[in-house]
Amino acid sequence: MAAADTRTAPRTYGNWRRPTTAGLMGLGSLGTAILMGGLIFTVLLVMVSGLVAGIISGLLLGGVLLVLLVKDRHDRSLLTRLGTRLGWANTRSAGAHLYRSGPLGRTPWGTHQLPGLAAPSRLSEHTDSYGRRFALIYVPFTGHYTIVLGSDPDGSALVDSAQIDQWVAGWGQWLANLSEEPGLEAAQVTVETAPDSGSRLRREIAANTDPDAPELARAMLEEAAATYPRGSSAVRAYIALTFRAAGPDGKRRTPEEVGRDLAARLPALTAGLAGTGAGAARPMPAQQLCEVVRTAYDPAAAQLIDQAHATDEPVEMDWSDIGPAAAEATWDTYRHDSGLSVSWEMTVAPRGTVHSSVLTRLLAPHRDIARKRVALLYRPLDPARAAAIVEADLRNAEFRTSSTAKPSARDVVSMRQAKATASEEATGAALVNFGMVVTATVTDPARLPEATAAVDNLAASARLRLRRVYGAQDAAFAAALPLGLVLPRHLRVPADINQHL
Repeated sequence: MAAADTRTAPRTYGNWRRPTTAGLMGLGSLGTAILMGGLIFTVLLVMVSGLVAGIISGLLLGGVLLVLLVKDRHDRSLLTRLGTRLGWANTRSAGAHLYRSGPLGRTPWGTHQLPGLAAPSRLSEHTDSYGRRFALIYVPFTGHYTIVLGSDPDGSALVDSAQIDQWVAGWGQWLANLSEEPGLEAAQVTVETAPDSGSRLRREIAANTDPDAPELARAMLEEAAATYPRGSSAVRAYIALTFRAAGPDGKRRTPEEVGRDLAARLPALTAGLAGTGAGAARPMPAQQLCEVVRTAYDPAAAQLIDQAHATDEPVEMDWSDIGPAAAEATWDTYRHDSGLSVSWEMTVAPRGTVHSSVLTRLLAPHRDIARKRVALLYRPLDPARAAAIVEADLRNAEFRTSSTAKPSARDVVSMRQAKATASEEATGAALVNFGMVVTATVTDPARLPEATAAVDNLAASARLRLRRVYGAQDAAFAAALPLGLVLPRHLRVPADINQHL
């Protein structure tokens, strides 16, 4: 009797798309309005002032359309790139790219405060209903509260594909449930790889070594403790959940009120991560969060912190003293204390379908990168807004396809994807906006070219299109940290306006 073949094809994932707006000549709705208004104004000017004035108006209109239509491979228009250059020139002229803190710094309060977007943040600590201490970050400028969960991912080594599919499904369900969380603004997952000092291994061996063990066994353990940490890496994952300060009544709540509210909701949020492969998720206390941020700005401090934990010495840090003593942002790098970092942003998600292992190499440790952080930024949308977005996106896709007699293949595929997205949302699927920030840090500036080349190669293997965050390296560095910063809330020009141009 022949055995039945139970093998199935590998599961694939895809259909990511960026919502578009209807317009002519590749313009958005706002750009099309500028085009039509400019044409009407030019015609009226010709009727009133003559042909010469109309030609001048037409040339000006053409120049405006040129800066909107000329785009690079990252879909950034000439206007956007020009705005980035002007913003960087303004930053340099104001000296905002330099940071000096501490008693000899430029700040009058004499502490090592966090720089940039995280400067106004405040930290408090509370206790959830399970008796676990958790840190609560408050950003007054945006009115956001953030809690950070720490986890040790299980990894996919020696794991069946069926189990991996269940983890992916569980992660998708956990993200979908976030859209129903009251007051949730954004979520962030940061996977950090860093050198392992070996302090924990030496401490574990010393605590469990039998004094009556054979000499050969003790020698082998001592050799393992001395040689194994060389070249090894530690992988840690952090999940930051950002909530709005405004309560159901619209009034801004205090940290104590938010802490009481989240204390009752944290057990359910951490329990939901058990089926996603994230391991045992737990809220991070204030001291542990301070250590994570401190070592990010000063990688040399990681060795001292690990040694202190290995000898059971208390490590006391305050939120106002975990920032760098000195930092300097250049056009394409960020220098901070003992580290030099470069950050990238994702501009195009993988096209087509991918397997669950598409990000494996990007998330894994790399020998050319001392410390690496990959931050996945999520913004779940509530069901009412999601329905409006997918329906508008479907209408815009149909307009682009029907506005020409011979639509392009991309327009046809875009309409097909928009229909699939609308159908999935109508049957109960959640809609989530997502992005990615990748930060590579080296302690030796001479190793920076190897690190940047490694990230470029890893992005290609992950089928991602990454772009250096030119002119905003300090902001991108802070965005990759598990602080829950919502970048669109810090923009001078709202993101919706750029999308409609």
